[in-house]
Amino acid sequence: MGFRIVLVEPQIPPNTGNIGRLCIATCSQLHLVEPLGFDISEKAVRRAGLDYWKHIDLKIHPSYAAFQASLEPEAQLWFFTKFAQKSLYEASFLEGDYLVFGRETTGLPQEVQDSAPMEQRLRIPMPGQEIVRSLNLAGSAHIAIYEALRQTGGLR
Repeated sequence: MGFRIVLVEPQIPPNTGNIGRLCIATCSQLHLVEPLGFDISEKAVRRAGLDYWKHIDLKIHPSYAAFQASLEPEAQLWFFTKFAQKSLYEASFLEGDYLVFGRETTGLPQEVQDSAPMEQRLRIPMPGQEIVRSLNLAGSAHIAIYEALRQTGGLR
């Protein structure tokens, strides 16, 4: 199955579109947690030229609590935040893991971060963080899923 990318309250349509394409390319599932900052109706998707959107294995959750309720007991979640102490390169990913990302402007909501065990919070190292405060959401998702694929032998 690949991995599962979870976007909690995404706000910028092109980021979600790029991550949707990433999910298709990596045989992964996309979970969107509402509210969304944009419309993903068939008409809106067609107008945006996202001809691949119909191929995305997409799950939409009305809230983070609803997303949590949908999880199987053995689900492994990794929460990406620049405030984590642990690098994604220290994580041990398994196929089927959930890679959880927050809003483009504010990151993971505080209640989501507070619910995440410290050992499951990951950061992407940024040697130039004195100059830039964060990476683009789509870029971060790409980095994370390809590291997870590398670790699990999913790259052929």
